[in-house]
Amino acid sequence: MPSAVILAGGLGTRLRSAVPDLPKPMAPISGRPFLECLLNYWISQGVSRFVLSVGYRHEAITEHFGPRYKGVEIEYVVEERPLGTGGGFLAAAEKVGRREPFLLLNGDTYFEVDWNILHAYALEHDADWCLSLFRTSEKGRYMGIEVSSEGRITSLKSGIEQGSRLANGGVYWVHPRMLSKAPRVDEKLSLEDDLFPRAFAAGRRLFGIEFKGTFIDIGVPEDYHRASALLAG
Repeated sequence: MPSAVILAGGLGTRLRSAVPDLPKPMAPISGRPFLECLLNYWISQGVSRFVLSVGYRHEAITEHFGPRYKGVEIEYVVEERPLGTGGGFLAAAEKVGRREPFLLLNGDTYFEVDWNILHAYALEHDADWCLSLFRTSEKGRYMGIEVSSEGRITSLKSGIEQGSRLANGGVYWVHPRMLSKAPRVDEKLSLEDDLFPRAFAAGRRLFGIEFKGTFIDIGVPEDYHRASALLAG
């Protein structure tokens, strides 16, 4: 059963007008934190342990969930200074171990991805990273992805200003061998702007697979308000 790292340390500045006093993953959705929706879904997919990378107002998260949620262990890695999505991932991944593939999740994104399909696909292709993709026509917001007929990623950030395209959905399968090749966490790093381009340039095996399940990113107020309707219940 997989472990999952969740990036929950961002400042959430774009959402501050709608949720002024909480870290973004704790934004209320129909009376419960968004992060509960995320944990509930991934527990249903079989995740057996969570490692949360937390920073801004992290006490709101750690005090709400504590060391276990619905019987599943939660461990926290607190960013004493902002590390970015890449740095937060590397710091938290040290707690996961280096033996089995694991999940990396954005703490402000809900994407219904089938773990069994993602895992089997990544193993079949001997992936280093396997990105879960969704199709969008929204301009300028999501990293566009191009893949070959075999599913290998051939371009990052392609088509951002174009029409319908595959985009990064913020659910990643990670092979533990990537941790031994990762940079030290001594600088602020971005997943999309630093770690992925470096891995791509180094010839690492980056693959992508499209999923058609519900996708919602609460990073901006209009989508946060839409999330209540999508995730109610």
